[in-house]
Amino acid sequence: MELVSSNLRLIVMDNFWEFGQKVDNHLKLMRGLDDPKFSFIVPTTLPRFASGESKAVIEESIREKDVYILSDVTNYDCTYKMHGFINHKSPDDHYQDIKRVISAMNGAAESIKVIMPFLYESRQHKRKGRESLDCALMLHELEFLGVKGIITCDAHDPGVRNALLNCSFDNIYLTHSILEKILESEDFDYNNLIVVAPDTGASDRSEYYANILGCALGQFNKRRDYSQVIDGKNAIISHEYIGTDVKGKTVLVADDMISSGQSMIDVAAKLKDLGADRIILIASFALFSDGKKSIDLFENAYENKLFDKLYTTNLSYVPNDIKNLEWFNEVDCSHQITSIIDALNNHHSISPLLNGKEKILQKINIAKQKKEN
Repeated sequence: MELVSSNLRLIVMDNFWEFGQKVDNHLKLMRGLDDPKFSFIVPTTLPRFASGESKAVIEESIREKDVYILSDVTNYDCTYKMHGFINHKSPDDHYQDIKRVISAMNGAAESIKVIMPFLYESRQHKRKGRESLDCALMLHELEFLGVKGIITCDAHDPGVRNALLNCSFDNIYLTHSILEKILESEDFDYNNLIVVAPDTGASDRSEYYANILGCALGQFNKRRDYSQVIDGKNAIISHEYIGTDVKGKTVLVADDMISSGQSMIDVAAKLKDLGADRIILIASFALFSDGKKSIDLFENAYENKLFDKLYTTNLSYVPNDIKNLEWFNEVDCSHQITSIIDALNNHHSISPLLNGKEKILQKINIAKQKKEN
């Protein structure tokens, strides 16, 4: 069977291989391709010299193709040898690899789009004093290299798109995918549910969750010590809660990312002190940036009944041993990303794909009716 559009190709970076294979399989199903030998994925290698320098090699022609580069810049499990040492790739390494792949195309592709769910340097999105402006610089570089579109998810600050002149920037919200998974897995009493924002930066996201679920909203304010900087941030002195009483309630705590996790666990502990019954944590990206320390923090908090579940997506790297823990729940977003690629490749609007509100509301209404009956 002929492809709907035969010029689609994927370049899946080594940091996103498992996810890229899922996207490839979804695309083949969507387009009626049952040839096991066919793949949209273009074979690509990133060999390293002993000095640590690298290059990209594209193993088949991408001339006049619509190419989508898939990369997870948070994946620290990718390694390479340098002067006999084993180095784990940093976000900087992964970003350099994206530029290498674009360079290897040598202008032959019809169109290049970069799918980077966790936007590189998105936490350094604005300048204070004599600071670098890394996220904007990255966007400028990709546009200069000929990238026609950047697709990211739950950007820390979507306003960074203003750094681009002639390159499209699509920020995909993961709220509906996460909610769908939660609704499939949890049995809520919707009359005893509340959404709590862990800080003011998460207030818009939490308000949307509360609006969809038809429940109350609360919020924490962080008090910081601006005389101390720990791991690049001002130290948090305390979390102060404002809003509806949480005593005896099921509480959803929603944020865009978990970094070290300490702030999220502090919020959960405070909610328990205030009498919350069940606590479900939600994050688009679970980075666990302190490694084993972060995992032990969550494991101990779970054992001490400070929270019940954590829901996060498969759009950023999480080690397999964490995925098997009782409290961890992964939301697969590969079909959502596939639908966006398919629509863009066929020159269709992706707007209908960005709004799953009606679908979620229907599921919530069905769940509420079952509860009432």
